[in-house]
Amino acid sequence: MRTLPIPLLLVVEDSNEDFEALQRLLERSPIQVPIQRCVNGEQALAFLYRTGNYSDICFFPGLIVLDLNLPGTDGREVLRQIKQDDNLKTVPVVVFTTSNNPKDIEDCYRYGVNSYIIKPINFEQLKRDVQTLIQYWFEVTTLPEHLEY
Repeated sequence: MRTLPIPLLLVVEDSNEDFEALQRLLERSPIQVPIQRCVNGEQALAFLYRTGNYSDICFFPGLIVLDLNLPGTDGREVLRQIKQDDNLKTVPVVVFTTSNNPKDIEDCYRYGVNSYIIKPINFEQLKRDVQTLIQYWFEVTTLPEHLEY
């Protein structure tokens, strides 16, 4: 049984349709996970580095769900920056993307991604994948605590 508070889930997703589907599934989950959405790589990095509109935040994500194909700074670059930063590299990152390109998969694992999930087209499979993701990362796994930035 979980005794620690459930950490924030940072979702970096530019597609409103994909985010809304994910959000609906998360809301139905028995584990109520707080969510922060960023719609592009620049916004995600601003959130993680507490700059711009995020300069006054005081919470840290326990998990990042990252789309690869983002406008501007794409998910590959966001992942690379996260995993090269001593203050961020312990935050688990799950790539959640439509790309099944073997080079993308290999590059993401080379950069240090914790998991790579190809977005299913079938809604029932999406539902199962999201339930498994939430159960694994927020119920089964013990995430590192980030008390401060």
